[in-house]
Amino acid sequence: MAWEVEEFLASLTAVAAATTRAYRADLVDFTRWAGSAGLTGPDQVSRRDLRRYLADLSDRPLAPRTLARRASALRRYFGWQTRTARLAADPTLGLRAPRGTGRLPKIVHEEQLHQILDEPPARAGLTDDQLADPRQRAVHLRDQAVLELLYGSGLRVSELCGLRQRDLDLLGRRITVWGKGSKQRMLPLSEPSVDAVAAWLDEGRPLMADASLGDVVFFNRAGSRLSPRDVRRLLDRRSVEPTHPHALRHTFATHLLDGGADLRSVQELLGHEDLATTQIYTHISKERLRDVFDRTHPRA
Repeated sequence: MAWEVEEFLASLTAVAAATTRAYRADLVDFTRWAGSAGLTGPDQVSRRDLRRYLADLSDRPLAPRTLARRASALRRYFGWQTRTARLAADPTLGLRAPRGTGRLPKIVHEEQLHQILDEPPARAGLTDDQLADPRQRAVHLRDQAVLELLYGSGLRVSELCGLRQRDLDLLGRRITVWGKGSKQRMLPLSEPSVDAVAAWLDEGRPLMADASLGDVVFFNRAGSRLSPRDVRRLLDRRSVEPTHPHALRHTFATHLLDGGADLRSVQELLGHEDLATTQIYTHISKERLRDVFDRTHPRA
């Protein structure tokens, strides 16, 4: 009996494309694990097997939310197998995801942040010869504006990629973003962000923009709307070590708390519905303080 993962995914007509992609990855991981355990199809999988798999997952450095999604993917998959009469019984009934240990969000240390924003490596296109080329300079101006916004205002990558010029108020140093669930929030802009975005709009954007995309703020080299993958690539050019764009948002929140901002304000700036989601950054701040204490106090 085949696993029929693609057939199951095709049945998910009411879920977001991102959820479908996540479920595909989750189920591919499970089928590989099952194959290594000698299981060749869903009819051979027992509840005990699923518990063993989830227990193995809990030993990996996965966030509780990821573990919960993995369990959800299995429940939906085996539920579909049962509803379509491929299986006689659903082995996921009563199955719960382990809590997991979770991980603190990774933040960018100050030296690396300075290098990303102020002194990027030569591969980022900053040599004199490269900057003399208008197209290369346009890419550099775009990259600078993107990174300043991600760190300076704590934007999600999806929020940044969806920006339109009407969302920007450079004179008032404000930006309007559309977050999860199409919820709108207004955020302050840092002075470096204002300068970088203004330079991009004045000098760089006209060289890369496709008129068919209207007032979209950021474009890739092909003239299409900037995508999250494009953002990851430009950060790879800027950073000397692998860094996810979301780490800049984590760093934004952590630096605010380190500087004395209250948790509710940070919650509002990040667009979190639940304060508990924001509280993870207080743990990072405590870890940073502990590290400073251990490194600097003579009796630590």
